[in-house]
Amino acid sequence: MKLDLKFDENGLIPAIVQDDANHEVLMVAWMNEEAVRRTLDTGKTHFYSRSRKKMWIKGEESGHIQKVKSVRFDCDADVLLVRVEQAGGACHEGYRSCFFREIGKDGSVRVIAEKVFDPKSVYRK
Repeated sequence: MKLDLKFDENGLIPAIVQDDANHEVLMVAWMNEEAVRRTLDTGKTHFYSRSRKKMWIKGEESGHIQKVKSVRFDCDADVLLVRVEQAGGACHEGYRSCFFREIGKDGSVRVIAEKVFDPKSVYRK
């Protein structure tokens, strides 16, 4: 199966991960072609870490897996939308969504969500 997606010069494509039930944006991560294929094959999200330069599965350490409901792409074929059923929190800082801060018109920042887990008890590193 050939994927007609537009990967960047590093072989990556951004993936917006959205809760399938309530449409909340949970996170944004990067996928290479292998991550896309593994995601489609297994039904669990796989990503490519630019900082660690390796593949990873969402929830491999925390247990907070993402069960894939659908994978879509935009009109330019250069961004993915992955709709999931999220177990636990998606954010490594302990929140359900990585988008837990809001910028006010005056530039102030406030946290708009409650933590759903303690990262220190989940991540060993």
